[in-house]
Amino acid sequence: MDLDAYVAEHAGEWRRLQWLAQRRRLSAAQADELVELYQRTATHLSLIRSRSPDPVLVARLSHLVLAARSAITGPGVFSWRSIGRFFTVSFPLETYRAWRWWTAVAAGFVALSGALIGYVAGHPDAAHVFMSADEIDQVVNTDFVGYYSAYQPQNFAFQVWTNNAWLSAQCLASGVLIVPVLYLLAMNALNTGVMGGVMVSAGRADVFFGYLAPHGLLELTAVFIAAGVGLRVGWAWIAPGPGRTRGQALTRAARSGMLVALGLVGVLAVSGLLEAFVTPSGLPTVLRVGVGAVVWLAFLTYVVVAGRRAARTDPSS
Repeated sequence: MDLDAYVAEHAGEWRRLQWLAQRRRLSAAQADELVELYQRTATHLSLIRSRSPDPVLVARLSHLVLAARSAITGPGVFSWRSIGRFFTVSFPLETYRAWRWWTAVAAGFVALSGALIGYVAGHPDAAHVFMSADEIDQVVNTDFVGYYSAYQPQNFAFQVWTNNAWLSAQCLASGVLIVPVLYLLAMNALNTGVMGGVMVSAGRADVFFGYLAPHGLLELTAVFIAAGVGLRVGWAWIAPGPGRTRGQALTRAARSGMLVALGLVGVLAVSGLLEAFVTPSGLPTVLRVGVGAVVWLAFLTYVVVAGRRAARTDPSS
């Protein structure tokens, strides 16, 4: 084994591994690279030990491998700094990176549900395919509004949170197959379109949008993000991009999806509180919608500002 040639061939990888191991913040792509270079360098160390055991080089690579392993596994203790980094860097960055996907999902969902609302409102008989005349009358006069106050607010908030978290989890988990995500979105757009069309047809458009908007702006955005990120995972398998295998692209997209999923747990909790405490409250409609709009705009601002700032400092963006 020509040790000098071997060192010259792999020195660049070792320097890159050392740089990554010393970084306090790593993107998902850099974390993948760190793991890959750690595995390669551990193999290099094993070969050098068995064939040309230069003590200085062995000591150097041993130290480098240990440092990389520590960077990968972490200290193993709770850290408020890591929690803060997640909410200020990781979650907004990964959500911001996927903005084309979830804004496309949002545009498609709004267009489809809006078209369905308009069609059902203009053709009242179409609603009878899904509901009887008595059921329509009950929805318009009691059930739609009564749904938001049928349970104690704290219990309702938990129920809404778990239901929406489950829907978002389905979108993320089934994203690799693509079709299930599109089906879930289509079914929710159909439900929104039929319900909205029935209410608009009965002259209660103000009630429908007045009760949907306070929580729906944030809630639906969270679902759109989950669906968009899920579809992004599926697309990574179909079109991994240059220089990546399908497995590598899928792993990176899936890791991004897991970070987004964790962040959406909190977002959906906030939307659940809005739906349980603000939507059915006795406040004027303009105030209820205003509260929901402020929270929604605050979330979008957070994603754009924090995500863009994190992307500027991340060379892999």
